[in-house]
Amino acid sequence: MTEPLTHSPAAPATDDGPAPPARPHRVRAALRRVPRRLRSLPPWSPLAAGVLAGGLLGAGYGLVATPRYTATSYVVAVPADQSDPASALGFAQAYGRVATQLAVLGDAQMWAHVPVATLERSVRTATSPDAPMVSVTATSADPEEAADMANAVARALTRHAADSAADTHVELRQFARATEPTEPSSASAAVTGLVGASAGGLLGGLALLVRPRRAARGPGRAAAPVPGPAPAADVRGQL
Repeated sequence: MTEPLTHSPAAPATDDGPAPPARPHRVRAALRRVPRRLRSLPPWSPLAAGVLAGGLLGAGYGLVATPRYTATSYVVAVPADQSDPASALGFAQAYGRVATQLAVLGDAQMWAHVPVATLERSVRTATSPDAPMVSVTATSADPEEAADMANAVARALTRHAADSAADTHVELRQFARATEPTEPSSASAAVTGLVGASAGGLLGGLALLVRPRRAARGPGRAAAPVPGPAPAADVRGQL
């Protein structure tokens, strides 16, 4: 005797697919509520938003930017025995202009161990109208490199002045060597944050000036009635 075959009922199919997307009308309703919420904000909200955004951007730039270090070396012009002491001031001005020329920087790259293009971009000189002194300032992301570049350019400048000392009767001597800086000369994150907040506040203030003014009368206050034109018969009666 054979037993009847029985079939177990099929398991219900499970839907593991992604959830249906949100309905478009909900998105449109949320977008319609945005202008209403913006109008409900206080009038000074653009100013506060500008200060906050500018401060965050400025502080972020100060944290991300690479710090820069500055080192300065000084050379002084010394007149010879048979030279006028006042001429040393004029030659110091002249040597301050030629310190960043290719002839000087080409010799300085041997001691600085950097290309001439780096020296042209990173080295600046300054002179004083009262003292025969030339300052050579170098800026770099590496403090040791900044000091080496400043000392190399000052050394090359003194050598060029020594080659023509027989004609100029003025020589350059190193007054102070550049030392390795311990603190960066670039602005800190706090300073850049304050600058960014000031700029953001300025833009927020400009946004307040161009923002359309709200209606002066409230929603429940009706406008004053405007009298209509008088009929022509009343006018003739008054004449």
